[in-house]
Amino acid sequence: MQARANATRRPGAQAPAHIHGPAPAAVARGARLLPRPPAANAPSEGSTEPVTRDDLVAHLRSGCRPREQWRIGTEHEKLGFNLADNTRMDFDKISQVFEKLQSRFGWQPITEAGLTIGCKLDGQSVTLEPGGQFELSGAPLATLHQTCAEVNSHLYQVKTIGEELGIGFLGVGFDPKWAIKDIPVMPKDRYRLMKSYMPTVGSRGLDMMFRTCTIQVNLDFESEADMVEKFRIGLALQPVAVALFANSPFVEGKPTGLVSTRGDVWTDVDASRTGNLPFVFERGMCFERYVEYAMDVPMYFVYRQGQYINALGQSWRDFMEGKLPALPGQRPTMGDWENHLTTIFPEVRLKRFLEMRGADGGPWRLICALPALWVGLIYDPQAQAEAADLIAPWTQDDRDYLRAEVPRKGLATPFKGGTVRDVALKVLAIATGGLERRGHDEAHFLKQLHVIAESGLTPADHLLERYAGAWGRSVDPLFKEFMY
Repeated sequence: MQARANATRRPGAQAPAHIHGPAPAAVARGARLLPRPPAANAPSEGSTEPVTRDDLVAHLRSGCRPREQWRIGTEHEKLGFNLADNTRMDFDKISQVFEKLQSRFGWQPITEAGLTIGCKLDGQSVTLEPGGQFELSGAPLATLHQTCAEVNSHLYQVKTIGEELGIGFLGVGFDPKWAIKDIPVMPKDRYRLMKSYMPTVGSRGLDMMFRTCTIQVNLDFESEADMVEKFRIGLALQPVAVALFANSPFVEGKPTGLVSTRGDVWTDVDASRTGNLPFVFERGMCFERYVEYAMDVPMYFVYRQGQYINALGQSWRDFMEGKLPALPGQRPTMGDWENHLTTIFPEVRLKRFLEMRGADGGPWRLICALPALWVGLIYDPQAQAEAADLIAPWTQDDRDYLRAEVPRKGLATPFKGGTVRDVALKVLAIATGGLERRGHDEAHFLKQLHVIAESGLTPADHLLERYAGAWGRSVDPLFKEFMY
């Protein structure tokens, strides 16, 4: 799900000599060196020193780094399923995958409460979402060629292991067949807390947790002003990514009438921690303003000595004053702040980098295309300026409209006298120019997106065509035909 950004591979680390080589940390201009965060989904503890509000702002500001240190961190999730009957793989089968990743490919275990709940290797991590969705969080890499090679290596490893164990992996945005009751729950206390809380704050939280998959990319910024402009571009154009990557038209074996069921799910998960953040477009947006927002997001937990302490719905501001009911008299540490930031799920999320979070899960070429889209838009100065000009006339009503309607109509969504397809073609032209000017021969990674935009047909449209025709109104063939 979108909550789980990889903390191990903070973009901005020095590029490894090889895509699987170590990635030492780099220091931003004017920033003190910060320790590398722990593995994805592994909570932080770190220093026991209480933090001030100024410390929280400084933590985000420390992400500013010079352009030559910018990196690309790509993540993707996929559904693991049993080849015999398409049921979702359970934790026992996942444990066998982890064991073989360690014994055969040299990965190291990530453990919680005595269980291996993930693996890590050279800045990458493989972790689990609540329903066992299998996530690769990649290392911080310098080029799209490196990140795509990393994805290819990972898929080779899990596909080889899967064939031996009778399991496959499917890249889609939403589980096409199984109800929540049919999906195994992973043994992670964080997810146990979230499962109990989600139904109290929205109608689709459990769908998000157990049935969605995404592709996302984490990218750097140079300064506070650069962060703000990139943040605004990311939020405004996230619906374009939803449309181009729309790949989730089925629920429990039937069409939903949506091209991105996953995108629609996110409109009713928890309004206090999701959405397209109108304040980012207001005058005065800065790191401090995001800290104010994050401090108002209700808490999930505090992590102490290997245990998740239930703080569901409690106030971070009370925690800052030593008045948290779950831990009276204690004040938060920087590790607590890092953990809290992972429980905030807007369409673009700010940590010490920006996470672009709108795309459905999909096939290998689209995993490579997602970082290409955003790198092309915001890692080249001319492209970033063009993207900023494109969205400048849009109002908050425009952005809210796109967020609500694009999951339903995709590229065909009417917008400003045309359609979202028209916007997508402009966005791809800007991104292509940005990649060409980077000088790494990366523009071809956008090829599949050009095909989608020019045809006006999303991946979901092709799935629906097969469902109505060759598949005989069954989703079962999807598993075999579209598994990695």
